[in-house]
Amino acid sequence: MLQTILLLLIVLDPFGNVVLVNSLLQSRSPAERRQIILRETVVALALLLLAALLGRSIMSALGLQSYSLGIAGGIVLFMIAMGMIFPSRKVLDGDEAEDPMIVPIAIPLIAGPGTISLVLLLAQQYSTLQVVAAVIAAWLPATILLLLSPGIHALLGARGSRAIERLTGMLLIMMSVQMVLDGVQDFVKR
Repeated sequence: MLQTILLLLIVLDPFGNVVLVNSLLQSRSPAERRQIILRETVVALALLLLAALLGRSIMSALGLQSYSLGIAGGIVLFMIAMGMIFPSRKVLDGDEAEDPMIVPIAIPLIAGPGTISLVLLLAQQYSTLQVVAAVIAAWLPATILLLLSPGIHALLGARGSRAIERLTGMLLIMMSVQMVLDGVQDFVKR
């Protein structure tokens, strides 16, 4: 269970999101930042819990096996990890003054394709209660880190935040490769 929570926490990428969220909300007051971050993290939690609760049904309805989701999820996580190590993403194309409702903070920064894929995969492997508990247990520290992000960003600075994001990306690459290998091994066994 601890490994699952840590994996979810890494995929939620709160340290990497510290830089992005702070750049998105830099023109907001501290109270507005907290309100927006709390709203967006709750939306992301609702989406992840929906995936946890309906994961098995969705997989069954689509006729997907757990090994295919393991391989696909591992590939998506690998791509996310590469983006963490070699960032080239632009957060916003439009006006920064606009309220970031759901996009881009809740989706895809917090509950992106990698996180949703991972939750769907976990829903295939563990009981619904275990997955829901793991999602909440990973979401809570990620949310606290994001709420504390202005202070963390000031303490670490932009370079320190980027260094932590890249280190996290390296760990995520190793985990994503393991997911692909596990999926291939499950496929070969069948």
